[in-house]
Amino acid sequence: MNATILHILNAGPLVTFQDAGRPGNMRFGVPASGPMDRASFVTANLAVGNSVDDTVIEVSMGGLQLECKSGAISFSVVGGAFFIDLDGVEYNSGVVLSIRSGQKLTIRPGKWGSWCYLAFSGKLDTTQWLGKSATHSQSGFGGGILKTGSEILVQEAVVRKYREGEIAPFTYKPFDGYARIVLGPQDHQFSSGAISKLLDSEFNLTTGYDRMGMRLDGPKLQMKDSLSIPSEPIVKGSVQVAGDGMATILLADHQTTGGYPKIATVISADHDTLTQLRPRDKIRFKMIDPDDAIKIARVRSIELKYHMDTFS
Repeated sequence: MNATILHILNAGPLVTFQDAGRPGNMRFGVPASGPMDRASFVTANLAVGNSVDDTVIEVSMGGLQLECKSGAISFSVVGGAFFIDLDGVEYNSGVVLSIRSGQKLTIRPGKWGSWCYLAFSGKLDTTQWLGKSATHSQSGFGGGILKTGSEILVQEAVVRKYREGEIAPFTYKPFDGYARIVLGPQDHQFSSGAISKLLDSEFNLTTGYDRMGMRLDGPKLQMKDSLSIPSEPIVKGSVQVAGDGMATILLADHQTTGGYPKIATVISADHDTLTQLRPRDKIRFKMIDPDDAIKIARVRSIELKYHMDTFS
């Protein structure tokens, strides 16, 4: 059985193994984790002939450098505008290439985007937690965080030369400066001017940004009273407001329960583009009603299914 071994020359922070995640375990206190940008994750896998939930490497802005020690394998890089250097030849993100023994691969951030996905045409050999390789970044459980000096083993490695070249991008809604939200569940607990500030103001993404959430800098969203609510379930996209009135949008590795009030929730269709923002990027919010959010989610599901069918 063919195998490829890659040596990690350098791995930046928050470079992790991710599969589609482990949903259904929040009642046990286990976050779903999985990719920050699901559309790019799916595209990276399909581009090299994998299934949509196979394990990939999620590369942060810290970048990644590998050397192929043995074997040969095809790979894809999909996501933000990252630069790829394969043995001295440069490419842009959204490409399928092949690497062979002795060659080096470097992935580094370009003009925009915080995450990209490195998928191999084979099976990444990783540890699992609850049957999944998705890494929970705070604990390291799952496939794990990539470490400089360690090795990556890919089983069932194949070279799919006929797939090499640029990848047709998944044309989802580009970030236009607005994240669409549904108000609640605790919007009624905020002062009369807090909702207006949320909808009429511009917020900056701070450096307090990781797989757990993104903290925003902007007008303080004041509550009516000093509020402490019972700890309750949290979902990805929750706009949680701490006691200082500052908002945080919760992401893939968010905690499963919490006692801070949630003024709104970013709709799922906007999660992928939102997570590709970088610190100091600007965000505004646009309110829609729940029925429209459901319609948008259904349309996006159809679009993604069509995109997936182009690889079959």
